[in-house]
Amino acid sequence: MEERSKGTRLFKATMAELQEVQITEEKPLLPGQTPEVAKEAELAARILLDRGQTHSVETPYGSVTFTVYGTPKPKRPAILTYHDVGLNYKSCFQPLFQFGDMQEIIQNFVRVHVDAPGMEEGAPVFPLGYQYPSLDQLADMIPCILQYLNFSTIIGIGVGAGAYILSRYALNHQDTVEGLVLINIDPNAKGWMDWAAHKLTGLTSSISEMILGHLFSQEELSGNSELIQKYRNIITQAPNLDNIELYWNSYNNRRDLNFERGGDITLKCPVMLVVGDQAPHEDAVVECNSKLDPTQTSFLKMADSGGQPQLTQPGKLTEAFKYFLQGMGYMASSCMTRLSRSRTASLTSAASIDGSRSRSRTLSQSSESGTLPSGPPGHTMEVSC
Repeated sequence: MEERSKGTRLFKATMAELQEVQITEEKPLLPGQTPEVAKEAELAARILLDRGQTHSVETPYGSVTFTVYGTPKPKRPAILTYHDVGLNYKSCFQPLFQFGDMQEIIQNFVRVHVDAPGMEEGAPVFPLGYQYPSLDQLADMIPCILQYLNFSTIIGIGVGAGAYILSRYALNHQDTVEGLVLINIDPNAKGWMDWAAHKLTGLTSSISEMILGHLFSQEELSGNSELIQKYRNIITQAPNLDNIELYWNSYNNRRDLNFERGGDITLKCPVMLVVGDQAPHEDAVVECNSKLDPTQTSFLKMADSGGQPQLTQPGKLTEAFKYFLQGMGYMASSCMTRLSRSRTASLTSAASIDGSRSRSRTLSQSSESGTLPSGPPGHTMEVSC
């Protein structure tokens, strides 16, 4: 706790120093301050923040830990991530954010990686009888994080339970969410049949095996690749496995988000839904897509990606995310990706009619070469690449 407190003070001091540097860049230097001193202070602050600073804040539902990378960019939202059950922000998102082509994106946005309570590295095991927050309560922790950082808007990236949490947050705080990337989202509460199957599975499988079945397809688990072995070890040998079980129980007790196309309960920001083919949550994501506003929603079904596209296909997901940002008006001068190049002609003609933000888009990726089918603007478009 003492080290974390020191880290918090250092972060705030660094942020204050960086803000002072930004002010001196816009106004004349203070008396006695040289350009060299200001430049050195800015460089030191940027290096410190780029390494990542971990903090904890108290919320009405307990403490939450998050890690900040990069420096805030004027008039740009922060990218905020939320991981799935059985993982933390590193095991869920590190392969994606360390991917080479992703560096162009993260240089343009500050990132906030949230760890669900008790999921952060080195987290102590909660005492017996501890009441873990519901997914709705986890969503209600996010405003405390943004208030602490003084961030006004975000672009959220969530996987599984994290996708649900960010969706719930967006429903309650629409003005603070500019866009959402939702991977493997299941917006529905468990029905009686789901509960019966869950209970039956619990009699014959361990918690770790049940969570692995939530994260990966049966084909992946049967293949027992190096990736599966790695994540099986991460979960089965986790020192905080009791905490993970609490998060898992909260996910299985989630409420229905009650999305309704054309209704009052919907996501009003641009949304990109992502799922791998043959993933455990494919049907749920397809159903979610049918309930959201088609003029604001893109649906990316990725081939050869299994249950965790951000781990197995970070390149393709990076391409799609870059295009998503460009559609929101960010990174317009960015180098065009292979995915966006394949769609330029069709999208240009569509944009001239109804705008880049008013199209229903489905991006279906595969490893095979293909062509872009022609179709009238505003209809679903399939892309193979």
